[in-house]
Amino acid sequence: MSLSRCFRTLTLLAALAGAPITAALAQGPAGERPPSPVTVVTVNPQDITLTATLPGRVVASASAEVRPQVAGIITKRTFNEGGTVQAGDVLFTIDPASYAAAVSQAQAQVAAAQAQLAAAERDERRAEELLSRNVTSQQTVDDAITERDQAKAQLLVAEAQLQAAQIELDRTTIYARLSGEIGRSEISEGALVTASQTAPLAVIRTIDPVYVDVTQSAADLLRWRRHGSAAKPGLADHAVVLTLADGTGYEHTGTLTAAEPHVDEQTGVVVLRIEFANPDKFLLPGMYVQVEMPSATASGVYMVPQEGVTRDRRGRPLAWVVNADNVVEQRELSVLQDRGDAWVVDDGLAAGDRVIVAGFQKTGVGATVAPEERSDAAPEAPAN
Repeated sequence: MSLSRCFRTLTLLAALAGAPITAALAQGPAGERPPSPVTVVTVNPQDITLTATLPGRVVASASAEVRPQVAGIITKRTFNEGGTVQAGDVLFTIDPASYAAAVSQAQAQVAAAQAQLAAAERDERRAEELLSRNVTSQQTVDDAITERDQAKAQLLVAEAQLQAAQIELDRTTIYARLSGEIGRSEISEGALVTASQTAPLAVIRTIDPVYVDVTQSAADLLRWRRHGSAAKPGLADHAVVLTLADGTGYEHTGTLTAAEPHVDEQTGVVVLRIEFANPDKFLLPGMYVQVEMPSATASGVYMVPQEGVTRDRRGRPLAWVVNADNVVEQRELSVLQDRGDAWVVDDGLAAGDRVIVAGFQKTGVGATVAPEERSDAAPEAPAN
């Protein structure tokens, strides 16, 4: 073998012998891998207002059904369907001919009663004058006084009948008794209406402001009264937020105005009424909505991102927390409610805890990790 070939063989053997040593040195002591990177959010206690989301319906703040009070033929409709009317506006007119005739007849009866009273008063004065001359008896005077009083009573009856006839005539003109939005007309010109009919001619509704009636269980109502306002449930001094059926929020906030002092025996719920301004007439009676109502104030709670909370097979909420030694610990949480993209937690965490929100797949409980704070801050509670 030549000298050069022997040199190449020795070089190759040396390289093969040194390869495992170099790989072992690169892997590190005992073959351990570096800590896995995880993303954490540091949580701190804060005070927030707890809320309850309740379903409800929009209700007009005032409503009046337009009904006839006399019978007759509708001769004219004077409003625009779906428009706005003011109290005192003329809505319908009923043919007044028969009622005007009744007024004329009552006026004639009043005139006859007045003439009869005048005659009775003259007879009474004449009888008293004759009695003063001892020409007639006291009985005659008493009879004259009785006739005069009866004539007065007949005049009062005739005047009352005239007043009733005038009222009936006035009712042939139907006025708006409420300011608001009037719906479609349920009757047309030329139709016969009666005072006892069940169908209204139209309906007027006041929709600025509007009410939203929601239902709440009696159990939650008791809890609110213990932890909130003693006068009204839901901490009535806080604004109530409304969400429309399409999921969008309503620009105006509402105020709790009333709570029905009665629990429904079938469902065990109480009706709450909330008032909302509606200047643009955006909310209409009958709309389905949801309200977010303040229920109580929670002190020293934590806002934990929802992606940092998991649940075990029994449904208990859990979180992985990185301790001071950068070791992963598992904590069981007590969740009060959700708030946007976070959970409101009142037990299971301490101030300054770092909750893992990303990187679960690369680590486990008891493992050492390399935590990195998420770029955005931990969720803050909305202003109370």
